[in-house]
Amino acid sequence: MSDHSDETATMIAAGDLQEFAPRGREHCRRHPSALTLQLRRLQPASELCSSDGAAGLVGSLREVTIHERQRESWQLRKGASDVGEEVDYDEELYVASNVVIWSKGSKNQASTVYKAFTVDSPVLQALWCDFTIPQEKSDKADVSGSGEIIEKCICILQNSCINVHSIEGKDYIAALPFQVANVWPTKYGLLFERSSSSHEVPPSPPREPLPTMFSMLHPLDEITPLVCKSGAGVFGSARVQYVADYTMRIVFLNTEPSIVMTYDTVQSLHTVWALRRVKPEEQNMVLKFSEQLGTPQHMATSSSLTAHLRSFSKGDSPVGSPFQNYSSIHSQSRSVSSPSMQSRSPSISNMAALSRSHSPALGVHSFSGVQRFNFSSSAQSPRRHSITHSPNSTSSDSFLAPETEPIVPELCIDHLWTETVTNMREKNSQASKVFITTDLCGQKFLCFLVESQLQLRCVKFQESNDKSQLIFGSVTNIQAKDAAPVEGIDTLLVLDGSGNLVLYSGVVRVGKVFIPGLPAPSLTMSNQMPRPSTPLDSVSTPSKPLNKHLGPLEEGVLLSPVPELRDSAKLHDSTYVDDCTFQQLGTFIHALRDPVHNRVTLELSNNTMVRIAIPEIATSELVKRCLQGVKAILPKEIAVQMLVKWYNAYNAPGGPSYHSEWNLFVTCLMNMMGYNTERLSWTRNVSKHLDFEGSLSPVIAPKKARPSETGSDEDWEYLLSSDYHKNFESHPVAKALRLDPLEALASKDDFSQILSLDSSTLLFTHIPAIFFVLHLIYEELKLNSLMGEGIRSLVVLLIQLARDLKLDAYIDYYYRDYPALVKTSRQTCVIDQVQTGFMHHPAFFSAEPPSIFQWLSSCLKGEGVQPYPYLPGICERSKLVVVSVALYILGDESAVSNEASHYLYKITSGQRKQQMEQDDNSCCFRHSTSVSSLAEKLVIWMTDVGFTLRDLESLPFGVALPIRDAIYYCREQPASDWPEAVCLLIGRQDLSKQACKGNLQKGKSSVGPVLSSDIPSGTESEEDEDGMNDMNEEVMSLIWSEDLRVQEVRRLLQSARPVRVNVVQMPEASDHEYIEEKENRLLQLCQRTMALPVGRGMFTLFSYHPIPTEQLPIPKLNLTGRAPPRNTTVDLNSGNIDVPPNMACWASFHNGVAAGLKIAPASQIDSAWIVYNKPKIAELANEYAGFLMALGLNGHLTKLATLNIHDYLTKGHEMTSIGLLLGVSAAKLGTMDMAITRLLSIHIPALLPPTSTELDVPHNVQVAAVIGIGLVYQGTAHRHTAEVLLAEIGRPPGPEMEYCTDRESYSLASGLALGMVCLGHGSNLIGMSDLNVPEQLYQYMVGGHRRFQAGMHREKHKSPSYQIKEGDTINVDVTCPGATLALAMIYLKTNNRSIADWLQAPDTMYLLDFVKPEFLLLRTLARCLILWDDILPNSKWVNSNVPQIIRENSISLQATELPSSEDLSLETLAQAHVYIIAGACLSLGFRFAGSENLAAFKCLYKYATDFLKCLSAPTASITGHYNLETCLSVLLLALAMVMAGSGNLKVLQLCRFMHKKTGGEMNYGFHLAHHMALGLLFLGGGRYSLSTSNSSIAALLCALYPHFPVHSTDNRYHLQALRHLYVLAAEPRLLTPVDVDSNTPCYALIEVTYKGTQWYAEATEELMAPTLLPELHLLKQIRVKGPRYWELLIDLSKGTNHLKSILSKGGVLYVKLRAGQLSYKEDPMGWRSLLAQTVTHRNSEARAFKPEAISAFTSDPALFSFADYFCKPTVNMGQKQEILDLFSSILYECVTQENPEMLPTYIAIDQAVRRLERKEMSETFELWQIKLVLEFFSSRSHQERMSGNPNRGLFMNSEFLPVMKCTIDNTLDQWLQAGGDVCLHSYLSGQPTEESQLSMLACFLIYHSVPTPGQLAAGGLEGSTNFSELLLKFKQLNVPVRALLRLAPLLLRNPQAMVL
Repeated sequence: MSDHSDETATMIAAGDLQEFAPRGREHCRRHPSALTLQLRRLQPASELCSSDGAAGLVGSLREVTIHERQRESWQLRKGASDVGEEVDYDEELYVASNVVIWSKGSKNQASTVYKAFTVDSPVLQALWCDFTIPQEKSDKADVSGSGEIIEKCICILQNSCINVHSIEGKDYIAALPFQVANVWPTKYGLLFERSSSSHEVPPSPPREPLPTMFSMLHPLDEITPLVCKSGAGVFGSARVQYVADYTMRIVFLNTEPSIVMTYDTVQSLHTVWALRRVKPEEQNMVLKFSEQLGTPQHMATSSSLTAHLRSFSKGDSPVGSPFQNYSSIHSQSRSVSSPSMQSRSPSISNMAALSRSHSPALGVHSFSGVQRFNFSSSAQSPRRHSITHSPNSTSSDSFLAPETEPIVPELCIDHLWTETVTNMREKNSQASKVFITTDLCGQKFLCFLVESQLQLRCVKFQESNDKSQLIFGSVTNIQAKDAAPVEGIDTLLVLDGSGNLVLYSGVVRVGKVFIPGLPAPSLTMSNQMPRPSTPLDSVSTPSKPLNKHLGPLEEGVLLSPVPELRDSAKLHDSTYVDDCTFQQLGTFIHALRDPVHNRVTLELSNNTMVRIAIPEIATSELVKRCLQGVKAILPKEIAVQMLVKWYNAYNAPGGPSYHSEWNLFVTCLMNMMGYNTERLSWTRNVSKHLDFEGSLSPVIAPKKARPSETGSDEDWEYLLSSDYHKNFESHPVAKALRLDPLEALASKDDFSQILSLDSSTLLFTHIPAIFFVLHLIYEELKLNSLMGEGIRSLVVLLIQLARDLKLDAYIDYYYRDYPALVKTSRQTCVIDQVQTGFMHHPAFFSAEPPSIFQWLSSCLKGEGVQPYPYLPGICERSKLVVVSVALYILGDESAVSNEASHYLYKITSGQRKQQMEQDDNSCCFRHSTSVSSLAEKLVIWMTDVGFTLRDLESLPFGVALPIRDAIYYCREQPASDWPEAVCLLIGRQDLSKQACKGNLQKGKSSVGPVLSSDIPSGTESEEDEDGMNDMNEEVMSLIWSEDLRVQEVRRLLQSARPVRVNVVQMPEASDHEYIEEKENRLLQLCQRTMALPVGRGMFTLFSYHPIPTEQLPIPKLNLTGRAPPRNTTVDLNSGNIDVPPNMACWASFHNGVAAGLKIAPASQIDSAWIVYNKPKIAELANEYAGFLMALGLNGHLTKLATLNIHDYLTKGHEMTSIGLLLGVSAAKLGTMDMAITRLLSIHIPALLPPTSTELDVPHNVQVAAVIGIGLVYQGTAHRHTAEVLLAEIGRPPGPEMEYCTDRESYSLASGLALGMVCLGHGSNLIGMSDLNVPEQLYQYMVGGHRRFQAGMHREKHKSPSYQIKEGDTINVDVTCPGATLALAMIYLKTNNRSIADWLQAPDTMYLLDFVKPEFLLLRTLARCLILWDDILPNSKWVNSNVPQIIRENSISLQATELPSSEDLSLETLAQAHVYIIAGACLSLGFRFAGSENLAAFKCLYKYATDFLKCLSAPTASITGHYNLETCLSVLLLALAMVMAGSGNLKVLQLCRFMHKKTGGEMNYGFHLAHHMALGLLFLGGGRYSLSTSNSSIAALLCALYPHFPVHSTDNRYHLQALRHLYVLAAEPRLLTPVDVDSNTPCYALIEVTYKGTQWYAEATEELMAPTLLPELHLLKQIRVKGPRYWELLIDLSKGTNHLKSILSKGGVLYVKLRAGQLSYKEDPMGWRSLLAQTVTHRNSEARAFKPEAISAFTSDPALFSFADYFCKPTVNMGQKQEILDLFSSILYECVTQENPEMLPTYIAIDQAVRRLERKEMSETFELWQIKLVLEFFSSRSHQERMSGNPNRGLFMNSEFLPVMKCTIDNTLDQWLQAGGDVCLHSYLSGQPTEESQLSMLACFLIYHSVPTPGQLAAGGLEGSTNFSELLLKFKQLNVPVRALLRLAPLLLRNPQAMVL
């Protein structure tokens, strides 16, 4: 039995035993298609079932017959999370017949089905695969800019096709052109193996074999053959060829590293290949290679091969052709030519053009694979020669040549390794299972199981140094029936021949795995097998009895106590192990499967499955760290052995409880170092009893089982002398409870024998290295305040080692850190000098202990520092702290760049390659953002390396201080474009929220529309339909808070309710006449109603996000009236009066546009939704036409499918065509899009070839198309377009009636379009000089002989019109407006004087008579737009545009009586005067559009009121009412342009006044103008304004063309639809501050700085946001100003994109209130803020801070609670009052200075100082921190920062630190005087000191940086006689003078103390 006992010594207990059944199986049973799955038909229960008949899961599983068992399969993988945090659950993919079930479940089996797929035919295989989409092919721009998007998919392989379902919900079906044997997921896509059932028959000699492996990189891509690159071959160079060897089978494929393992069935060898993308030159080689084969004697083969390897991508080979599906010979199930497949996927030749993000439905048809690989069966089997003579013979080359193109391969495999050939090979030694495993030291092995030989072969491999390839080692064989990797702990599990489970790490055996509680049906009550578990924690037993058959027996088993196996090396009961080998228990394991992380399933012989978990290598953080460190430093082989020993000790059956893990580790480690831990007192205590890692309760197991049950004195002695007790005494809790110390008697056996080390042990030679690494880990743990207990445990071990290695400096160092733990007399082990020679002292070992605190302290004092040693990957915190201090304190910016080597010294084991070097440089400084100061650089670097606030909180406060200082600095002055993580770190939620999302929840604000309360409830029902109820009321109520102007605008613009027709019946009028009169009045009012929608569209612009499942509500246009007093309905359709036909046709078009423009550009809209909105009733077609145009204007029409556009246009509905053409063009503004150009050209005869059929295109549609061309080609100066448009301005009327009506609007449209095409190009029109554009336009403007028509259209214009007699002169009345505006747009803002002079108004009466007054308006406007920079906002400039003759002779606008004149036509002069002034004013409107310029506003307002007076003056008749009304409307529009979006009250009043005028001259056009002005004034509900960019001005010229329609169907001079193009000039400019805490809009003061220009110097103005910003190109920067909100700067000099994106997402700028401030809404004057009450100038009042008042300062619940519990005075306080006051003032300080995160620091300092005063410092950790804090504030870098920025509040209260410093000084000085000096002297001279003084002495040494005795001796200080000598000598030791003053008396042997 001896061998058994040996075995068990290394047994490993597996935990967490659970029965396993795939989750999918249960779900399948409940799945709707389960009837087709025969899983329900279970045979009768077998005898195995328990007597109670409850056939559980196990029972039912057994009864599934073998036949059905084959049809189910499953695979598991580790759960993947999106975010990247550790998740611990399994994902399972379960396949049964034609159902695939994907489920996820965690460790405790709470499983959920994630997706279930059902397909048509049985599933052959299902797998997970990630496809990568290269960035250029995908539409969505990836945020991270990684260049590739990864699509996670599930692939389901069926007989004839493969289905791919991505997680996002796309699904594709790819047809398979051949029978697939296997599919493998790769890093790049899928790999297919063609099933070659013909591999027994060798191919007939003349045939090249066909490829056997294919890849598919994306479901929409081709299936392409795989190529293989082998060594030098036939052609002498490395040759690349298709993989066509049918003897090669894939047995394994891995993604990282990307390798394939194949098996050669002939040679019986396994080979490993690297899989990668093909390089272009290799593609060429393959293609050339396949062509070279066509040598004469191989003619037939070449033709057939190329025919196969090329695609008939046209897809037109006839179905009967012999290129049938290759697989059809072998599968009788399908017809010969497999027509089903061919019909299923028509080939689309240019699949590459299909973008991947097209709708997945296209994926079905998109596969051209069928014709690619319809392998003919010609040479494959000789039986069918009869058919093959048709096109497949030699002729096929010529027959197919023009259509074929070779298939380009995409993936390639390179040979890496082949196993060596041995003599004894069996025929089928194919690996049945292959996996890659990593051993405990990170070495990788490729393992493959050859079941026929019961062998697991392991090959070690590693990356080459340049990471380009893998290098394989030799093979190691392990006997095994089965194996599985355990990735979670880097081991593998092997099932050996005798049925035992053995754990290996790489090829090193770890130990047997012991499985507690495998079901044992053969058990009888007589042979009770005890369940191994410790009596205390039965963790390893499952909570429910494992097998239902074991029923009552189970309980008996559970309770039987078992001796602890770990303690005894010899087992108490050897038969026990016998029972553990599973042969005797009728159940044994016969396979392993589904390893995930550290869980694996065992298949037992009785068909059940059990899932076990292999235990972790360590659970405590401390042990993990130490293992990592030791592993990193030891040579790999030794490291593995060490880990194996530890693993066995740790996981012995009945393993240790959590707390004793550390003790176990120490024992284990010291044993391996050669210590005899049984004899060493403290480790003996540790190993038996100690438990000082966690709890304080002495749970102490009996030392030895002793017969007497009663205790004895020895026990008490034992307790007192135990380390547990000593630790307990020094524990802070003991102090807090004021426990008296107990003295123990000196233990007897401590000194009796001298212990020596055994030098033959594993780690003996490495003791120094291990010691040093553990020391570094100790330093690292000091930087994590959560690891305090761990440090105490670790230091005990370090002290022992340091003492044995005789390292005095280290012992002294630990003593200073933990004075209470280091007692001077302790047991030491002697290490012989001889043995010391064997020890391996590594190069990095330093005699002076490296100390991170000391290093920081030196940095802060500005002394020189050595590089700090660190272990890559283990001491990451040390590295972070060192680098950040180097950057922030030393100011070395290169510290965070790639190589921080001169501050850090990397430690690696000798053999380690220096590959670590590259790894940790990843935290390089990647940010392009401007980094002005060190603080910013530090903060950005820290977020780059992933440092978060939580990490900062666990840093000790002294170390964290410099970082907090930098953060505080950045918080005060952040940049607006920092990434979100940085903003979170510096605690600016406002910025981080801005960075993460720049919008309120879609559409409305976060709180939803708060409808104003003043609307009476009765109108609620109609309220819904006026089309204006989706506005963001919340923001509007902030912008216009004083009055109800928004309600007034809604009232003026609503067109959905009947109007009030108020007519008084005269006594003489009959009832019938009265009715007619009412209807006539209604007709007048309807002119106004029909003009309202255009204005409403402006008001509601982009204010709504539609719901994709509902139609867009379009308010109905109500043309009825109600007559008081009886409220009778008045209707136009009663037939009493004549109503113009189609009167409301354009009005409903405008109504549709207004509704459509409500949709915000950011909404989610698709083609289907647009079509879904199509109305059912024909009457609504006009509204839908308008809706389409609106969608174009807000950019959504690009989503409409081409097919639908075609549908709409073929209907021939005029309005729909107009809306669609304009919409599509506006959406493609300036893109020269070819498809749209074609679409528009069809509607413009001039753009069609002269011979084309004349299409009858309605005139208005032609106008729309011409404008469309202008929009699509805007600003491109495209020559052909410009030439055609130039000719079209003067298009003569044709011979018949065509082109004769409404010619003016066509000519104007051509002019506008020409202007857009050449917008702003001026004289730089490249390549158009021969067209003479300006001269030609001038001629169109002033008249003259028509030039001979050049170009292709001269045929059409040969014969003159029969209707219109124009002769050969130009009809100026038609061509002038278009030409004038074209000139204005071409020379826009060019300040070209010569062109402007052409447009000067004529200054003689004779010439004035030649020009229509209206045209003077256009000329003046055009001239001013060209001389853009000359426009000045005053009336002097306006009048300067009027020629002298008019100025002298015209009646002034205010005149009352007429001057008489005989030779002047007063009428002409008066009309010319008003039009010229109107033109000048309109240009003023353009120049200052959207600027709210006050001077411009005053000037325009003056002229507007003048015109109003003029209208009522007696002289009005001369000028003409119509002309005055036109001019007034133009002025109103100009005013509204200047004040766009501002809702100015004066302009609103003017508009309302004009709204009320309905009779007389007021026609539809004037109403249109007035309500457009009203709409512009409230553009987009105050969120939008107008831009003055060139394209905006062009759009506004089209929209505001100053000739208004006379009636609602009038399109003669200007197409009404163009009025909506103002949208192209609108831009979002409203900045809305949103309080980040309450998420509601609020007021905030912002300061806008303008750049300097030629008119004004750089200037700043303060605005109260929400406000419209000026145009961004005028601005330099925008600041949110204090004092109420945190400051925030948006710098526009770097570019305006950041601000633009904020504005376009609703203008939301998150702001954060500062402490103690109230918002402007609650406290407009700032008198109620808390800081105003409590005077903050630090005086006694600060003490009177009431804790209740804190709520005004902060919203942090932690601070509330602090105030509640620590700052509220209670009754009879006594001495606590002082602490309470302190806490209150600290709290007040922190909140008002807004650094609440400093509160813990203040309190920690205070507590530490109090502890020092009470002399209770058992560890000096906090003293170090206080020292670092003090040094930081006196450091030079901090002083410089303070002097540079004195107004920045001192980070810590200026009084607090000096007081604390003073207290510490006093305490230590008192100690020194009270006898401490003796103690200190004996320390310095190296004599032992008394124990009671130890801790105070350590505090003194640390605080005053006293050097160690060793350093003093080395410095030769003994002979010093006076202080100056000391000063000199101490200079090298960096001892501060204040410490020297205290040391001098002792060193100079001077009795009296020099304490100052």
